[in-house]
Amino acid sequence: MVFNPSLAMSHGLVPCPARPSHVSPWLAPFVYQLGSKVVLPSYFDKIEVSGQENLPRRGPVVLAPTHQARWDSLLVAHVANEATGRYLRFMVTADECVGLQGWVIKHLGGFPVNVQRPAIATLRHGVELLRQQQMLVIFPEGNIFRDGQVHRLKPGLARLALQAQQSSLDRVKVVPMSLQYDRPYPTCGSSVHIRIGAPLEVFDYRQGNLKARAKLLTADLQTALEALSGVAAPQPVVLV
Repeated sequence: MVFNPSLAMSHGLVPCPARPSHVSPWLAPFVYQLGSKVVLPSYFDKIEVSGQENLPRRGPVVLAPTHQARWDSLLVAHVANEATGRYLRFMVTADECVGLQGWVIKHLGGFPVNVQRPAIATLRHGVELLRQQQMLVIFPEGNIFRDGQVHRLKPGLARLALQAQQSSLDRVKVVPMSLQYDRPYPTCGSSVHIRIGAPLEVFDYRQGNLKARAKLLTADLQTALEALSGVAAPQPVVLV
């Protein structure tokens, strides 16, 4: 589901018109409430969350969750909205943005990208959203992995965040999130534990060239996600 911005910097890019998306003032509240009050409580036996205080209520933010199931996006949106009241912006693969589903995604603020031929307009759109102090979601592992491990992160998230920081007066934050289910393929009655770590300040990674800074930020994010996924968490708050 997730765009890897590093592809846009390592492949030949053909500019194309930006694909607009926006957060619908009527659809977004309805869908978020439907997910939080009906869909998630009906499907999951327990949703536990630790570290909600680490979610910034304002300013440019990149949420960096682990990716273990197709439920991840809905859960991340639910937890972040509950804690901050903010609506999230997702980078979504183009094949997800078709038909009625595509219409809904775009009206919830998601925007598509062709991962085989990523357009520079998409990368610029992600940077612009951060300049507008939005909360953007990128799954840094790039794919779904169901073995409970944190796989090697792609460098694209760090590069995008660093580029946004260069053109923003506000401090961009990257927030690590670990989602852990009680089984590899969550079924009705499953449980999930979401751990949210302290934000990484992108402004702190300002020394050296872009490649070196992106490598360091990616390594620190990897360490943070591994710590969240492998150590005992504080007493969780049970949401449902």
